[in-house]
Amino acid sequence: MELHTTHTSPFGLMARIMILEKGLQDRISVLAAKTRAIDSPYYQVNPSGRVPYLILDDGTGFEESQVICAYLDHLDGHPRFDHPVGPNGWKSRRLESLARSMLDGISVWSRELVRAPNERSPTIIAHEIARAKRMTETWEENVRNPLMNGDFNMAQMTLAVTLNIENHLDEFEFRGTHPTLTAWANRMAERPSLKELLPHLAE
Repeated sequence: MELHTTHTSPFGLMARIMILEKGLQDRISVLAAKTRAIDSPYYQVNPSGRVPYLILDDGTGFEESQVICAYLDHLDGHPRFDHPVGPNGWKSRRLESLARSMLDGISVWSRELVRAPNERSPTIIAHEIARAKRMTETWEENVRNPLMNGDFNMAQMTLAVTLNIENHLDEFEFRGTHPTLTAWANRMAERPSLKELLPHLAE
């Protein structure tokens, strides 16, 4: 199988973390995709041009990190990242959605800064900076939830990848003013898969 992604994509990082968590390194080749370029060869692989993109042995392609991570988790018939059954399942889904909402907003902000200065939208940037601040405050409390401190799950993975963006986005900061979130990030950084792919999470 092949996983097409970029080095900096947080969504691609989640798929790569899942590969390590499930011990699939020998079954999946991780290939660099060239995106946001006219006539990129990658568009022949995935017409949408989005990453990550997983190609199965039979040629079937999967897009969206949530779908890819779920597929990889189920490959061995022993999924570890499914939401629990019962009331905790809804709590787990709520936390994963909360983390993904923060990641989506910061990704919009980050992509806006990649544009040429005269093409950037100050309105969008200001909106996403304000959203990130609100979400950081929200997570200072929500990270205390037992589901964020038990068995490694998708909510934890998504939030860890999101917080790691601090090292690439100067105006996004959570350390110093959010001690609970900082301590949580430092603990997450010790997990082998995150230590390998998110080496700056604890800095």
